[in-house]
Amino acid sequence: MADQLLDRAARLILAVARDGPDCTWCRRPFTDRVTPTTDHLVPRVKGGPSWLENEVAACRRCNRERGHLSPSDWLAECERRGWHPDADRVARVLTALSAAIATRGGQRRARPYLEGQLRRLRRRAA
Repeated sequence: MADQLLDRAARLILAVARDGPDCTWCRRPFTDRVTPTTDHLVPRVKGGPSWLENEVAACRRCNRERGHLSPSDWLAECERRGWHPDADRVARVLTALSAAIATRGGQRRARPYLEGQLRRLRRRAA
């Protein structure tokens, strides 16, 4: 089924199944008190689509506090706070988004932002 046909609840279930039962950013396990949300890596205001390839599982606190910060800036902020964010997960999802855009087309506004984030993550990993 194409991601464009999946609603938010279905994408959340798939993101948690793919990413695991913890927040991408702070790594707190999801519970009744720490509920998962989908966090757009390329924000909607930057042209990011509501596709599974653009979303990671994140707790409400991290999703809210991140706001429109870029993934690489939020990774640095999480580390500054003493958390251990899953940078590999973020890079994997952004790479999948790049491939999805190459296949499906469109997303002209998101492409430069996405490529810039992938470059920053590669430099960070080196």
